[in-house]
Amino acid sequence: MKNLTRRSFMKTSSAVAATSLIAGGQMISGCTASEKKEISQPGKTPNTKFAVNLEIWWANLPMADRIRKTAELGYPAIEFWSTEGKDLDEMRRLCDELNLTIAQFTAWGFKPGMNETANHDLLEQKIKEACEIAKKLNCKMATVVGGDDVEGLSKEEMHQNIISGLKRVAPIAEEGGLILILEPMNIRVDHVGHSLYGSPDAIRICQEVNSPNVRLNWDLYHMHITEGDLTGRLREGFPWVGYLQLADHPGRNEPGTGEINYGRVLKEAKALGYSGLVGLECWPLEGEEKAAQRIWEADNWTL
Repeated sequence: MKNLTRRSFMKTSSAVAATSLIAGGQMISGCTASEKKEISQPGKTPNTKFAVNLEIWWANLPMADRIRKTAELGYPAIEFWSTEGKDLDEMRRLCDELNLTIAQFTAWGFKPGMNETANHDLLEQKIKEACEIAKKLNCKMATVVGGDDVEGLSKEEMHQNIISGLKRVAPIAEEGGLILILEPMNIRVDHVGHSLYGSPDAIRICQEVNSPNVRLNWDLYHMHITEGDLTGRLREGFPWVGYLQLADHPGRNEPGTGEINYGRVLKEAKALGYSGLVGLECWPLEGEEKAAQRIWEADNWTL
């Protein structure tokens, strides 16, 4: 047998890589960079089901066209922020027609803050409204936000106010069949002055509220900036995860444009038993089609 040199090994490896197959228009892992081919419907990802954030993707188009573009790429779901100014009946009709799921919307935003008890009457009203909106949309989840810092209140006091607010509305959510997903932010890049960031405090809030309908919107982008150790933290907090969102860092663009190894992170989520949708709350760096190709490649892994 001939001695195996580094040169002959590399030559053999390249030949093996070149035999990788393209099946059903999808790229099988093992192709060299020069052999990567565009996928006709990259939203039909190998492992993870994604929900396109309609506030960010195709932002210059009417909402109905954004929904159609999502279906054209092959994605199974959408998400969005506020329901204000949107034709919800038309959105539901289009999603039913195109076989798209509405993953979640925002029921309570940054201001006024849930972290002030003076706002809890309004919070109750908004969560009742969100339950009715969710039924109209056939949607099971809605994001709620803790609120920005309140002058004169400590972080602990603000968090206690978030707990009391969620305790007040949790029975409403339970009766309405709506899961409220509380989202911790990051205060280093995007949300300076926000009162809730990182997983330990968010988990403690969920533990204190103690409702099956109060969980976390675990935005991996925010968690990466705040605390790192994405897979380790996800393992620790998994019992309280209701929904996952992502974006790469720096830039808050799609996976494959920054420093996060999303193939590894998504693989861990699936190994932990996460089978829900993952929100694409990321700004496409070079257009939506290119972003979708990158997301497909990031999700092309095996357990």
